[in-house]
Amino acid sequence: MAEQFVMCARDVRCGAFVAEPGRIRYLLVPEGKLPSPRHELRSKAEWFKRLRQAATWGKDARDPAADRGDLLVFIHGYNNDQAIVIQRHARLKQDLHAVGFKGEVLSFDWPSDQRALNYVEDRHDAKLTAMTLVTDGVRRLAERQGPACTINIHLLGHSTGAYVIREACDDADDARLANNSWTVSQVVFIAGDISAGSLSDGNSATQALYRHCVRLTNYSNLHDSVLKLSNAKRLGMAPRVGRVGLPGDAPRKAVNVDCSASFARPRDDAALRQQDQNGDNRRLRALLAYRQPPVCARPV
Repeated sequence: MAEQFVMCARDVRCGAFVAEPGRIRYLLVPEGKLPSPRHELRSKAEWFKRLRQAATWGKDARDPAADRGDLLVFIHGYNNDQAIVIQRHARLKQDLHAVGFKGEVLSFDWPSDQRALNYVEDRHDAKLTAMTLVTDGVRRLAERQGPACTINIHLLGHSTGAYVIREACDDADDARLANNSWTVSQVVFIAGDISAGSLSDGNSATQALYRHCVRLTNYSNLHDSVLKLSNAKRLGMAPRVGRVGLPGDAPRKAVNVDCSASFARPRDDAALRQQDQNGDNRRLRALLAYRQPPVCARPV
């Protein structure tokens, strides 16, 4: 049975993960199972070795002795519990392989909760754990690469996951980490819940992000009703990049993909709307197939 690679930043209580920050655990989760502390691999070196092996797909055409590979690190968004995270991990991996992606998918599971009113706390926890994405993940992977093994590392941030990526890069630079020359290849934002203005060239919030990536692709949707509520419901925040797109003065390495027309079609076409709803129902049934861990009756 295939195993899913997960870096979990959640605390543990009563033998189960909870929506509070904790130490990083390196998990190998059996396919179809919910992440559990039982899935932790105690040897970090062995976990990273298996991850590199899973991400390697062939040899470098320029150097037949060198391995080539791709690793996509998925950072989930706000209001996501572990059942949603692992279901989206599996769906992402399946869909990517269907279109020719030959590498591996790794999820960075930061401690969000499945409560719509928990936005402020989730964002605070995202900030607390952001730097570990670099220190305990990306940088460790980069350090383990050599001339005979080249694996491209890519980051995909959904919703608040984009905030985690931005803050991780900024915090890592502020801390002046040793060996801070790490670079990721592609950074992708989907429904990114950060301000569009922060992606401007020269903005202090994203200078580190741009410095540590080769390319940034932002997928935006003007019909995103959740991000549309930012100004009214989220402490007066500025328009989000996942809704209005990149600013006109973004660096040349940043590219915006406007998906608004694709999201408008189901609204205007009854047949497409029904097809889209059926797809949502199938995904919901798959999600409900997961079982939640027991809730601890007393604080630990």
